[in-house]
Amino acid sequence: MIGPRAVILASTLLALIGAAGAHAQDRPIGFLTPSKNSACQFFADNGQGVLRCDIVNMEARPHRPADCELDYGHAFEMSAKGSANRICAGDTVMDPSLPVRAYGAAWQRAGFTCRSEQIGLTCFNAMRQGFSLARAEQKVF
Repeated sequence: MIGPRAVILASTLLALIGAAGAHAQDRPIGFLTPSKNSACQFFADNGQGVLRCDIVNMEARPHRPADCELDYGHAFEMSAKGSANRICAGDTVMDPSLPVRAYGAAWQRAGFTCRSEQIGLTCFNAMRQGFSLARAEQKVF
């Protein structure tokens, strides 16, 4: 027979394990480039994966569209099977707690692949659509 102390101990341990698991899931999923000029984060949006990458320093920023009342030019986003776009955003995915991905190392998750090189960052999805980010130029393909 299990005594009341064993039940309390087991309940406490399960609560602690559950809290630790929930905390681990709250951490951002993504990476920083070695230059820390770009960062990417993966999000699950209604069961579909979304990758967003931001760049800090650019030689030139594009004109902000008339329908964008926030910042424009620094943020790029794509779904696992959709097209990639430069987006209007009032926030950033730059997070110093993200791990740094070494130059030449690939990062993959849920159909997305990113590779950081000294010349810039390139990310694409399963449909081979994506973007490349560098100080000199940013492209959506």
